[in-house]
Amino acid sequence: QVQVVESGGGLVQPGGSLRLSCAASKTIGSITAMGWYRQAPGKQRELVATITDGGLTDYADSVKGRFTISADNVRNTIYLQMNTLKPEDTAVYYCNAKVGPLPFTLEYWGQGTQVTVSS
Repeated sequence: QVQVVESGGGLVQPGGSLRLSCAASKTIGSITAMGWYRQAPGKQRELVATITDGGLTDYADSVKGRFTISADNVRNTIYLQMNTLKPEDTAVYYCNAKVGPLPFTLEYWGQGTQVTVSS
């Protein structure tokens, strides 16, 4: 079992910045990718950004140019730097870790951290 723990959410004004962190516990298997997803009230969970163990990144169109995902592979930790935040970025942000190669990949989720963008 892999424990995934997020931190860094909070309340910020429009145009402000926040940095989220996510740490995954050590596992026998290899973490192949980690990422951030978010879910706003009444909406489905959506991808925000992902990063592979090789450093390849992917972003939702709505956050490109504003959010940056990075990783510390030694510590199994990823970060999401969020700049120029908008009210529509308000959501619970969840961290995801993928362990093991396809087709045996297992996914683990954190408990989520609330991000509220409001004046």
